[in-house]
Amino acid sequence: MDLRRPALRGLLKGPRRLIAAAAAVVVLAGAGTWTAVASDDAPPVHRSDRIMTMADGTRIDTSYFTGAATGRRPAVLLGHGFGGSKDDMRRQAEDLARGGYAVLTWSARGFGHSTGKIGLNDPKHEVADVSRLIDWLAKQPQVRLDRPGDPRVGVAGGSYGGAISLLAAGHDRRVDAIAPALTYWNLADALFPDGVFKKLWAGVFFNSGGGCARFEAELCRMYDRVAESGTPDQAARELLQERSPSAVADRIKVPTLLVQGQTDSLFTLAQSDAAQKAIRANGAPVDVDWIAGGHDGGDMETGRVEHRVQAWFDRYLKGDRSTGTGHAFRVTRTGGVDSTDGAALLRGASAPAYPGLHDHQKAVALTGGEQHLANPAGASPPGVSALPGLGGAGGLSQLSALGVGVSLDFPGQYAKFDSAPLRTALRITGSPTVTARITSTRADAVLFAKVYDVGPDGTRQVLPSQLVAPLRVTGAEAGKDVTISLPAIDHEVQKGHRLRLVLASTDLGYASPAAPATYTVSLTSDLSVPTAPAVTTAATPLPAWVWWLPLAGAAVALALLLTARRRTTAPAPDPALADVPLQISDLTKRYARSADRYAVRELSFRVEKGQVLGLLGPNGAGKTTTLRMLMGLITPDGGEIRVFGHAVRPGAPVLSRVGAFVEGAGFLPHLSGRENLELYWRATGRPPEDAHLDEALEIAGLGDALARAVRTYSQGMRQRLAIAQAMLGLPDLLILDEPTNGLDPPQIREMREVMIRYAAAGRTVIVSSHLLAEVEQSCTHLVVMDRGRLVQAGPVQDIVGSGDTLLVGTGTPVEEPVVDKVAALPGVASAVRTEDGLLVRLDPGGTAEGLVVELVRLAVPVASVGPHRRLEDAFLTLIGGSA
Repeated sequence: MDLRRPALRGLLKGPRRLIAAAAAVVVLAGAGTWTAVASDDAPPVHRSDRIMTMADGTRIDTSYFTGAATGRRPAVLLGHGFGGSKDDMRRQAEDLARGGYAVLTWSARGFGHSTGKIGLNDPKHEVADVSRLIDWLAKQPQVRLDRPGDPRVGVAGGSYGGAISLLAAGHDRRVDAIAPALTYWNLADALFPDGVFKKLWAGVFFNSGGGCARFEAELCRMYDRVAESGTPDQAARELLQERSPSAVADRIKVPTLLVQGQTDSLFTLAQSDAAQKAIRANGAPVDVDWIAGGHDGGDMETGRVEHRVQAWFDRYLKGDRSTGTGHAFRVTRTGGVDSTDGAALLRGASAPAYPGLHDHQKAVALTGGEQHLANPAGASPPGVSALPGLGGAGGLSQLSALGVGVSLDFPGQYAKFDSAPLRTALRITGSPTVTARITSTRADAVLFAKVYDVGPDGTRQVLPSQLVAPLRVTGAEAGKDVTISLPAIDHEVQKGHRLRLVLASTDLGYASPAAPATYTVSLTSDLSVPTAPAVTTAATPLPAWVWWLPLAGAAVALALLLTARRRTTAPAPDPALADVPLQISDLTKRYARSADRYAVRELSFRVEKGQVLGLLGPNGAGKTTTLRMLMGLITPDGGEIRVFGHAVRPGAPVLSRVGAFVEGAGFLPHLSGRENLELYWRATGRPPEDAHLDEALEIAGLGDALARAVRTYSQGMRQRLAIAQAMLGLPDLLILDEPTNGLDPPQIREMREVMIRYAAAGRTVIVSSHLLAEVEQSCTHLVVMDRGRLVQAGPVQDIVGSGDTLLVGTGTPVEEPVVDKVAALPGVASAVRTEDGLLVRLDPGGTAEGLVVELVRLAVPVASVGPHRRLEDAFLTLIGGSA
């Protein structure tokens, strides 16, 4: 489920799609309507819509999905997010139905076309509704039964729907497996962390449900009471706790896949941590997956997560023990910047066991001494961290991932404690802790703790994921030692940077005491930082398409044998280049029957391990000729190509370490996709176990189509099969010529991520493409050619350059009066409205960080910030009029 679009609506189908629901005693109200749903390549799915009436008269709108398979199969219940409806789950339901499940979706009480009051997953209503839906499933002829009245059933959903899956497992023993995402374990802890009222999120939460009157009366009274006082009372905590999964912690004993968001100030990583500990203590299998996005925005990784959820159910509902469900712990990490939209590029890391939030702690000394800070009257102006409602696709949390600081602390309202510059990079994975002594002039003190990543110059500071930890300190008039747990994050602090602990008196998202007060703080311990060293990128299984790009080295050798090319005596290997994937020196190739016209002329460049190198140039620049010489398909007229120190010649043994996809692939049309790949590998003469065939097939994602004749494939399917063929054998150097031809946008994005991860494993990728935006997002280095010559080579950022003009993406159009205010800001030379937002040119003293802070203060809905000059601009500048 994607919580991102549009910005506010997607955010609230986090608070709206936050807390999924069901019904209470199910009685069939109508026969329903059957509809067949199909696409060009996918088998049909049948959908039946029914209104089911609960015992108390509440009407619940449902949809039932089944695929073309015959016989009984496991069932899956899919719960939607807060503010959403069953329609949000339709696509995932259809995918699961095609995967061999009977799937039931429903609109929770008070949402969609269902009636009733919102009870925040009240066990007496929403949770009881789920049990009655399970009763109905047990009567369906398509559903597998473990015993009469007990269907084999799993429950999944995000946010609200994630909570109902946990609660259903605790209240109904017939639930066999669950996969909750982006949800809470204890709703009281989520909305009242350490006794502090999370007022902005709570307000978004209740208003996105349609207003207080749409909720059960006791919930409405509770919200009004706490919102007015600004302080949660014990009755409010008890009301939310009894509707939380933590209330039935000892009864959740089924296999559980916990997916939690890193950019989430509503339901933090601490919520899934508490769930993991409790369910694991019950003896059930539990895997944990920290995704990049969350309720504050970012990438929801929808495709990858849904694939993992289905694999989880395949294993624990279908009983397919051969299905891989991934590592016990996985975390998504940023690995570069997509300069076209300001988003962070992603890569995964994993560990064989969940490390928790305090694994392998490292002490970091902080300095600062005793400091005084004020809580101003009315707690105004408040500091700024996360801004609920401004998440969406990107969001402020995404900007922090890109190194742009958007937090704001007011002088006199915070204390800071700094570390020395780090001598080595430090990866924080978990929740840092520190002990502080706090004295207050009033009995009740509220503080907000956060850890910044501060750049070498001391001015640029970034708050990872925009997260803060609120804490209420009572009885501190005589001084009190308090151990503070900082927000759980996964963030790398680079060498030379500092860690900065800030204790602030106000925060925009929370309620602070209105009475003025003075706080005195000092530290009584070092900052303890969890490092989780077992979590490594190298241990991550290469995902989706990662297995596509290899073997071709053997393929090239075979092609050379079939064309009977004569071999020439090769120069001796160069030991100094044994670890260098590619070095090209003075490479020259003339056109046939021409002494003075060159396809490639005196070309030289070098490629290192771990790089994704983009080969760019206009038509006729010599790119394909260069690649064909690299693979030994044609012989250069001058110069030299060395791969891992070996000179490249037709049939050279070193070509077995090269994989290639150039100018398409030929398949036997009457054979299936699988048979074509198996035949191709056998022709290389290499052992079957070296092919990694199953991995390549899984990555190709062709599903049942692998058993069909290739003549029935679409162009995009043929392209995916060809790339899977190229990856057989996992070569050290992969060469891709226009690999995204025939792929749709989601497949192109997946291909991009695969190339990045493939290189991160220590291999090297060379890609030639006319899609400059894709090259810019995928590649770490570039070689630009024109008329056969090298124009420029180097890292992408060096060639693109940042310039002094920024493109500010906004969620909604910016009005002219606001544009005028932006243009008048200090450090801004000019501001112009564009289709995408604002084009802002900075003065020499202006910075991106300062601009973002000012835009937030002007209530400009910032979604992304990035350099205006893109690869396309740099490319056209380099080649002039050649294009």
